[in-house]
Amino acid sequence: MVALITLEQFEFLLPLACEWAAAQEQHILAAGAPLSHRAFADAERIGVSEPQRVRILYVPEIPIPEHPALRNVAKQTQLISPLTGGLTLRYGIFIRQDCACSRAMIVHELGHTAQYERLGGFEPFLRQYLFECLSIGYPEAPMEQEVISLTTLICGDEQT
Repeated sequence: MVALITLEQFEFLLPLACEWAAAQEQHILAAGAPLSHRAFADAERIGVSEPQRVRILYVPEIPIPEHPALRNVAKQTQLISPLTGGLTLRYGIFIRQDCACSRAMIVHELGHTAQYERLGGFEPFLRQYLFECLSIGYPEAPMEQEVISLTTLICGDEQT
């Protein structure tokens, strides 16, 4: 693991991250909008098995966890920062408002939804994704690279 976090710290933080992610997903599912027709078709093409469950919530800034330990790690690693354009929490997706017209951003985040489904939920997804990002680095982590490649395949050079 990267010197920023030990394996012991990772194991301590993972359940907190899962709890935060589940709470954020519930918020997005309650307040977010269903996928547009185009995004729904993209989700099906990506392999999201239940695209009808996905909701997108457009926000001025992606929220950072309130828990001090999670907040500290988010700031240290920059996995969530004011520059973060989107964040997927299974079927709930935050998109920063100034990225709302970016088809590539939505396709990218839907790729993560497909990964959540494939891996079986919050704990298995976050365990693998965060471990890769913290040990290999973002965006070089294999799960992130998979979604980057998928986005390029679907959107090409298209920015909207």
